Amino acid sequence: MKLDILAFGAHPDDVELGCSATIAKEISLGKKVGIVDLTRGELGTRGSAELRDKEAAKAAEILGISVRENLGFADGFFVNDKKHQLEIIKMIRKYQPEIVLCNAIDDRHIDHPKGSNVVSDACFLSGLLKIETELDGKQQDKWRPKQVYHYIQWKNIKPDFVVDVTGFMDIKIESVKAYSSQFFDPDSKEPETPITSKNFIDSIVYRANDLGRLIGVESAEGFTTERYVAVESLGKLI
Repeated sequence: MKLDILAFGAHPDDVELGCSATIAKEISLGKKVGIVDLTRGELGTRGSAELRDKEAAKAAEILGISVRENLGFADGFFVNDKKHQLEIIKMIRKYQPEIVLCNAIDDRHIDHPKGSNVVSDACFLSGLLKIETELDGKQQDKWRPKQVYHYIQWKNIKPDFVVDVTGFMDIKIESVKAYSSQFFDPDSKEPETPITSKNFIDSIVYRANDLGRLIGVESAEGFTTERYVAVESLGKLI
């Protein structure tokens, strides 16, 4: 299955928190989108890997994505090396996306910049003919995405561009809340973490609203890029 967009996250819920409104908008425009989670989030303070699997499946259904896979890397301990790069290359060559979305280039959680770097490197390497990979007993063709964009996570990194996601924040919040074990629950008896406060959930909306305010729309999501952003003409800018 060829996808238009393939979004990678170091953990289940990274993609939902970072860029799910953009994904929902692209799907509404007829694009095929998939998600690949690098780990099962097994080191998360709340819940378990098995519960995260169920939550990720529910979020995928809410968003209406075409496919979701998990590479089973070690949460907290995966590294940017040949072994991990090759597994990501297999996913890139399997789905042949035009655009790859991946973790923030700098963030509070150490897995986020690691995920950003390993996916970015794999996107380049995936286009090299002499790197051979095999999936399901078949040799894969080389493939390099046209664009690699990084969504923004905990830190307020200045975006290189923003996407108008007006009308798609409700589905974003619904997909985030699919991870019910991870976020604000006033009745929970589990330990508190930086992402379990009501303020954190509220911040998803007020960050989007503030980015929207700055470009004259209701809501927006920000991204950073590895190359100059180009537009067809001045008239294409919002």
